[in-house]
Amino acid sequence: MSTLHTVNKSPFERNALTSCTGHLLAGDAVLMIEDGVLGARTGSSAVAVVQAALESGSVYALAPDCAARGIKPDDLIEGVQLVDYAGFVDLVAQHQRTVAWL
Repeated sequence: MSTLHTVNKSPFERNALTSCTGHLLAGDAVLMIEDGVLGARTGSSAVAVVQAALESGSVYALAPDCAARGIKPDDLIEGVQLVDYAGFVDLVAQHQRTVAWL
């Protein structure tokens, strides 16, 4: 059973992203939303955590939230994919369950 894990807190404020990646199984996906997208920026201290998540599954960042925080596509860690709101809905539909990491 695959899971979509959503992370909405900055990795510099809370440890939700790190906790999330410790529970990933093959086929799972991580979607960073709201301030969680700050963890998708290359050069941040969250790079190792995101790269570990990419080894287990897919990692996404919500494009409108990135844009609202001044994060451009070229700023993203390699392998992180941008999705729009329709893509968010598609991810929810593709996975059997969704877990929100607060």
